[in-house]
Amino acid sequence: MKSHSFLRYAMCGALCAIAIPAHAQEEETSDRWSVDGAVTVVSDYRFRGYSLNDKDPAVQPELWLSHESGLYAGFWGSNVADLGGDDIEIDPAIGYAGSLGPVDVDLWAMWYLYPGASEYNYVEFGSEISASLGIATLGLELGYAPAQDNIGGVDNRYAAIKASAPLGATPLSIDGSFGVEDGAFGDNKLDWSLGLSAEVAGFELGAHYIDAARHGHDPLADATLVVSAKYSF
Repeated sequence: MKSHSFLRYAMCGALCAIAIPAHAQEEETSDRWSVDGAVTVVSDYRFRGYSLNDKDPAVQPELWLSHESGLYAGFWGSNVADLGGDDIEIDPAIGYAGSLGPVDVDLWAMWYLYPGASEYNYVEFGSEISASLGIATLGLELGYAPAQDNIGGVDNRYAAIKASAPLGATPLSIDGSFGVEDGAFGDNKLDWSLGLSAEVAGFELGAHYIDAARHGHDPLADATLVVSAKYSF
């Protein structure tokens, strides 16, 4: 599964008003940047409830460069079902993540690129806001792809509500989502998921039930259980 909530919370600190030696300035500058990456293996690449890999396993690397101001850039990738001779998806993105009081905010632009099958490329703008409510975290994700030739000359809109919470004293967390998509990729298409995750020996392991409903039956949107293992570095 791909999550568009990058949430690089590199918050800007207060600027120092006193003079700083040159070597200290260099060290401070390097500390303002961070690089994070991960590799995830999934039993099925599901995007908004729909399988993009013909229900086969996928390997999904990602790499992000973030600044303490909240700005970030990077990419997410995956193998996909054959698209006119191409079976790779690379999604470069730029964005900003920060906090407004108790609310976390993430804004981004993402390009969905398929090398060798450029007729499928398109861009989408997204946002997510989230906040804690007791032990739970609630979120709202919005996505908008403006009208582009590669998506039929019409726009696409997506909205999803999300929730997650730890399960008591266990190492498990539960999370779920419910989304609605309308436009180029769906006519009021619905998708939902519910699953568990846990940190085990440095890996984030997950198991999620995922389903989608769209006009006209499509077996690639059938309900399924997706298991995943993610290693971050």
